Amino acid sequence: MNHIKKIFFYIENYGCQMNISDSEIIIAILLKNQFFLTKNIKKAHIILINTCAVRKKPELILINRLKKIKYLTSNNKIHPIFIVIGCLSKDNSFFLKKVNLIDFNIHPDSYKKLPYFINLYFKNKFPKNIQQINNKENYSDIIPFRKKNKITTFLSITRGCDNMCTFCIVPFTRGRERSRDPYSIIKECKNLYIQGYREITLLGQNVDSYIWNYENNKKIIDFSNLLDFLAKEIPFMRIRFSTSNPHDMSLQVIKIISKHKNICKHIHLPVQSGSNKILKLMNRKYTREKYINLIKKIKSIIPECSISHDIITGFCNEEEEDHKKTISLMNEIKYHYGYMFSYSPRPGTYAYKKLKDNVPLYIKKRRLKEIIDLQKNHSIFHMKKYLGKQQEILIEGVSKKNDQYWFGRNTQNIITVFPKKKYKIGQMVFINIIDYTSATLIGE
Repeated sequence: MNHIKKIFFYIENYGCQMNISDSEIIIAILLKNQFFLTKNIKKAHIILINTCAVRKKPELILINRLKKIKYLTSNNKIHPIFIVIGCLSKDNSFFLKKVNLIDFNIHPDSYKKLPYFINLYFKNKFPKNIQQINNKENYSDIIPFRKKNKITTFLSITRGCDNMCTFCIVPFTRGRERSRDPYSIIKECKNLYIQGYREITLLGQNVDSYIWNYENNKKIIDFSNLLDFLAKEIPFMRIRFSTSNPHDMSLQVIKIISKHKNICKHIHLPVQSGSNKILKLMNRKYTREKYINLIKKIKSIIPECSISHDIITGFCNEEEEDHKKTISLMNEIKYHYGYMFSYSPRPGTYAYKKLKDNVPLYIKKRRLKEIIDLQKNHSIFHMKKYLGKQQEILIEGVSKKNDQYWFGRNTQNIITVFPKKKYKIGQMVFINIIDYTSATLIGE
């Protein structure tokens, strides 16, 4: 490759918000090291796929996508190297290399080494083992590459996770939990506002466990402090965050959300199951009762707050009674929306090694359908409440379904579409709600 004047790379992103944020970091690192970004896959010398391994479905999507790209580039003069980035387990990376779908994969904490490893690969000097976790890396010194003319963006404030839920691969792929310097976060947010961004989503596997010991432990800044600082320093920037762990969310965080208008009134609070037996098997450090009590505190302090969830059905040893407890929890809380999945074992996790995946697939599918159908009813229940009311919407862009409509979200994170007329992207406007679906408000 030494004879090539310009080395182009192409990147695709699958999975969570954290992956989107990581892709922006990776692009910035490669651009800084004299690689060139291209949108043309056939022009690329390097093809990077940023994937998720939390569930089995993304893995199947990854395999199918890699096969398709291999086919698309098979007749090219350029024979690109294929690199997978993101939360990929050792077992899966070994499999993908064995079937010749990838050349190598890079761990989420090794992205700064990516240019070095690419150059080694081109020189046929690639090391056998590059799966190294840097427990201190948080990429706070990297300014992510963000698309121009965007209004909303993501900003990672923590990396890794210490919770060790038995179903989750994240602690093994992203390492131990560590937080980013609060002053670098505030500085970056201010710069983003100057650049035209009007909404920031703070990211972390568990944002509520954010902690920064400043000046030799004389001053400790936690997540509530960080939210308070940001809301005051950038009063016209909308602030969201994801994800919260019910075990770690404090009363002070809820009070700070209530205190500031520019902190959006939405909390994503994964529950995973309504059964204490299953929560214990999952190593979730709360009970059904504590979770419901936390929801009650949120609703008493922030009555207008929307709550969303993650639910996994069909986990190891889940019986019909456990499923019914999840259904009853949903009926008690009536979430605004949620993300619902059937359990799939993840290589490397405790559940994969020690627990038996003993719920038949047909039962998982039936239970998942019941959960999805119930959530749809609850979503419609909440959507009806907005009819005839006025909502403050940040215009994010053109509706995908109708280019004569804008789309944006209200403070509760609910997508709203309305006729374009004279407004512009980035404006905050008041919209009258005249109709709805289970997922979208329609305004005028």
